[in-house]
Order: sequence, then structure tokens, then C-alpha cells
Amino acid sequence: MSALIWSTFGDEAAARAAAGALLDERLVACASIVPGLRSLYRWRGERGESAEVGVLFKTGDPLLERAVARLAQLHPYETPAIVGWRADSAAPATAQWLSGLAEDAQ
Repeated sequence: MSALIWSTFGDEAAARAAAGALLDERLVACASIVPGLRSLYRWRGERGESAEVGVLFKTGDPLLERAVARLAQLHPYETPAIVGWRADSAAPATAQWLSGLAEDAQ
């Protein structure tokens, strides 16, 4: 089964550094970096707005928890927003690619 992780970063350099580490550690197969996000949020009782870079990480189900935990360690934010979920469906070739990742990581 496939899994996805979404997180935002303050700049592209931080996003690339985290993505590179997770790729090198074979915890994700792909990281799609999405620049140009505008985040509106509430933090510590106040409303804020900032430019951010989003990253959609693709991984295999067996690696989801490890990848989320490692991303939390690598992330430069004090309290990063990291959300991971298992995909209900994936194209057969995608599922095979991501399941092979879990085998490589062991």
C-alpha cells in the first residue's frame, strides 16, 4: 500500500534539505516541492500569514510512521505541521514502486 506525507517549510532550501535526507535514508521515494504557498494560520492565539513551500512526500505504507518521525526531527519549525496518511488506491505501477522502497529500507 502507498502512503503520503504533507508538510510546509519556510523556504525552499529547508524543504530541499529535508527531502534530500529522507530520500538518502530511503524513507521516501519522491518529494514534490511546491513553492509559492501563502499560509494563513492561527499560532499561539494570534493570526498570522506567511509565504511557505509545501512538500508532498510519497512512501510505502510500512515506512509511513518512520518517515513522519524522521521528518519531525529534521524539520526546522518549532512545531511543524506534518500529516501522513495511507492511500486507499494507487495505480499498480505506483504501488509497486513504493512497495519496493520499503524492501530497500530494510
